[in-house]
Amino acid sequence: MAKILVVDDSGTMRKIIMKGVKAAGFDVEFVEASDGAEALEQLTKNEVDLILSDINMPNMDGITLVRCVRDQKALETTAHGDKELLKRVKNNIPIIMITTEGGLEKAQEALAAGANDFLKKPFTPDQLKEKITPLLS
Repeated sequence: MAKILVVDDSGTMRKIIMKGVKAAGFDVEFVEASDGAEALEQLTKNEVDLILSDINMPNMDGITLVRCVRDQKALETTAHGDKELLKRVKNNIPIIMITTEGGLEKAQEALAAGANDFLKKPFTPDQLKEKITPLLS
């Protein structure tokens, strides 16, 4: 069974994302985080197959999270916590950014930082399925 880390500062939005993933037909387990810093902490405790992350969050935004996952140096300088545990964070986890940003500027910044894809809110289960399927195959 695949495991997905859902990162959003809104608990309601995390539930909507998880419900959408299930409605798209995926049988997965979820791990939740309310911001990028908490997501990094979860990544030291859980092996996940995919990250679905909001871009705009307090403490650590989604773009910084992507940079930290993709680049160990960024991780060491940005993240707080046990450096040895942070070294366990795999840098090849697929990441889909989920954003309300109307413009493509933030999404392009996330892609440049290493995100695999992005999805604009609101989304349908079919749109989720289209984005997730190639990354969990």
